[in-house]
Amino acid sequence: VCDKTIAAIRQISPHTQIEVLTPDFWGGLGRENAQRDRVETIARTAPACYNHNVETIRRLQAPVRRGAKYDRSLQVLQFVKDCDSTIPTKSGLMLGHGETEAEVIEALGDLRKVGCDRLTLGQYMRPSLEHLPVQKYWTPEEFDRLGAIAQEMGFAHVRSGPLVRSSYHAGEAEGSDQRGE
Repeated sequence: VCDKTIAAIRQISPHTQIEVLTPDFWGGLGRENAQRDRVETIARTAPACYNHNVETIRRLQAPVRRGAKYDRSLQVLQFVKDCDSTIPTKSGLMLGHGETEAEVIEALGDLRKVGCDRLTLGQYMRPSLEHLPVQKYWTPEEFDRLGAIAQEMGFAHVRSGPLVRSSYHAGEAEGSDQRGE
């Protein structure tokens, strides 16, 4: 359905830049092959950016993302690069679940290892009492430091701040590391 939606948008508005934000596509029989096929179906549409968020560091995946797996999320981003290495990939983390700066930096390294080009770092805000409580409010200075570290690690486009979300100013990234289209 997503690939058909992208095709329909391009037919109506061929110059529209489309950034996709996908789940990990895990489910059904032959899960890994199905995941690869689903990711490749979207990647073949040549989006301006393929976004899949890891959301948090490896240690906190189970309590923060029930049913999701850290390595499975990294695999999504790797599958995109395997399909078409020119598609910019993006991921994001929400900080405040109890992670350390060292764990965040380790996660950034994991993202770079699978060729992730763009990064968002934002503050987790508890949406309701049924959700996990905030363990730490990161300061703007801490976000600035992590953003600078991410840029030094080679991310082409970084947004890091308490109010940053995965699509925060997404259009600004287009042109900063375009694929020459």
